[in-house]
Amino acid sequence: MDIHCCKEGFAGGCYILPPLPCAAAAYEPVLDAETVRLHHDIHHAAYVAGANNALLQLQQFASGSGIAGTVPCDTANLAFNLGGHLLHCLYWHSFCSSAESEPGAELAAAIREQFGSMDGFYRLFRAVALGVQGSGWALLACEHMSKRLLIFGVHRHQDALVSGITPLLACDVWEHAYYLRYKNNRAAYVDAFLSHINWSRVTEHFNGCCQHK
Repeated sequence: MDIHCCKEGFAGGCYILPPLPCAAAAYEPVLDAETVRLHHDIHHAAYVAGANNALLQLQQFASGSGIAGTVPCDTANLAFNLGGHLLHCLYWHSFCSSAESEPGAELAAAIREQFGSMDGFYRLFRAVALGVQGSGWALLACEHMSKRLLIFGVHRHQDALVSGITPLLACDVWEHAYYLRYKNNRAAYVDAFLSHINWSRVTEHFNGCCQHK
């Protein structure tokens, strides 16, 4: 999985929690500042810590210390937490209150080619986001073999760690992402998210990753 904005999430030899790309209040009216801060400062930070800890355990085993029996658990923890870190880095760039309302010309053309229209994109993305059972994500991604755009849902963070795709847009549908404001009304949250997509950043990711693969 190649996500352009995730370069901000690694420094000094370890994974780090990057600052929000805008103020917590700038995610209104989709999310309130308290939800954003809790989500970023606690949930996202936990994935960063989990990825670093799992990586340390694996490195210690490789250097001759550690216990072989923990390796399967450590590798699973690394995949889960690293996937969560990468997807959250993208999520914070995916929407904001001052977002542009339309994608760039080439991205818009690719959306029309694959989904028939912008309405078709919104209709399918909404259905995928609402159809994720339990917790998970809805993603718009570029698949490099066909160079087409795909929308799909993933239930676990590590499910997005797939070679050959670049996620461009991520909607977190774990309940902690929206429960303070929307309770169990995921549909209202998804509708608000889709109304405030940060198309300038999605277009940047598309131009930087997908057209040159």
